[in-house]
Formats: sequence, C-alpha cells, structure tokens
Amino acid sequence: MTSPLYAQVKEHILEHIRSGAWTPGTRVPSENELVESFSISRMTANRALRELTADGFLSRVPGVGTFVKEPPARSSLLELRNIAEEIAARGHKHAAYIDRRETIEAPQALADEFELRQASKLFHLVMVHTENGVPVQLEDRYVNPFVAPKFNDQDFADITPTAYLVAAVPVDELEHTVEAIMPTVEQRELLDIGEHEPCLALHRRSWSKGHVVTVATLIYPASRYALYSRYKTSPSGTLSQ
Repeated sequence: MTSPLYAQVKEHILEHIRSGAWTPGTRVPSENELVESFSISRMTANRALRELTADGFLSRVPGVGTFVKEPPARSSLLELRNIAEEIAARGHKHAAYIDRRETIEAPQALADEFELRQASKLFHLVMVHTENGVPVQLEDRYVNPFVAPKFNDQDFADITPTAYLVAAVPVDELEHTVEAIMPTVEQRELLDIGEHEPCLALHRRSWSKGHVVTVATLIYPASRYALYSRYKTSPSGTLSQ
C-alpha cells in the first residue's frame, strides 16, 4: 500500500537527518522547493514540514526558513555531572549568572531535608546556566555552611557550584528525584520560556561523611534538555555492583 504523499515527504527528510547528511542547523527545502521536487500541492508540503516541526525534528523560523533542529541536550541521572563540562563536551559555550545569593534561617522543611536537629542557617543560591546564550538550567541550591563554610565566598565566575562542592567536599552518597512541573512566573522569566512550557525538575541531595552537604533543585525547560541514565544490570534487572 502506498503511503500518503505528505508521509513520503516526511520520510525523505527524515532519511537525510538520520543518515547525517543534514546535520543540526542545516536548512531543509522550503515548501515551494518541495512542491517542485515532488510535484505535490503546497498544502501537502506544509503538512509534512508542520508535522516534523511538531515532532521535534525541525525548527521553522518565519521569514528565514526551516532547519534541522538540534536534539535536546542531556544530563546524567546517575552521575554528579558539572553542567559546564556537559556543555563544553558538545562543543558549545557555557555561561552563568547569579540571580540571588543569601543566608537564611532554615525553615522546618529544609531542616528536615538537611537532617538538622537544631535551628541552623543555610546558604541559598539561585543561578541561571546558559548554553550558547540560551538558558538551559535554573539552579536553586541550599548548602550547609557547617560542611562548606566558604561556599558563599565564591563568585562562581570560573567554576560552577557543583564543581566547587565536589572539589571542596567529596561526595559519598547521592539522591536524585525527577518530576515534571509547570514553572512559576519567576522561573519562566529566568529561563526565558513561554507560559505553557513544561519543565523537568531534578531534586538532588548529596552527603559527605554522614552530613547532608547540599539540597538543590535543577530546573530544565523540557524542550531544551533531557535527563537520562545508562547502567549495567544483572540478568534479573538489578544494578550491577
């Protein structure tokens, strides 16, 4: 059975993307060019491009053209990865700025997360990380001053908070929880995303020698980042040691 014309056009474009002939950023044929090449209607060409855009393969820029879309960046769930290194490994440029830095009295919910038995202060940092100038992570981090007393003295111009903490306080236990969220107005503004853009929130706690070092929430626009893990298992599917 012959597939519909729009599906044939979609497959033609996908073959070029999958083979690597059209890399991210490559301009794909316009509607007019597809109409001429395939002897199809403009409506058919429009549907093919529109569906590939909705599926995340293409990015359409009004008045400029249609381009192969960069696949979402990925961050590991099993490792304590430094986002600056992840971005550099993709050949891209990392930059960041601090939105808020303060010392607070730990509310009960945070005291519980830090396993604190008495009233304590916490360092609080809100930071935006960008990849090639586009915000990809909002870092909302609390740090135990008893474990990392010099954390708030850092300007984080040349080192990320994660890289600093790993160097200053070796981690021996890590907890990750991931959930899908709709960001607040403030979070949307910091990430420069639309009103209906969902996000992935990675909640992280780390320990060193029995003390909770940091509690962080790392928020990623769902269209720009993906969280992944890969690991070896036993035949029954449990983690290999």
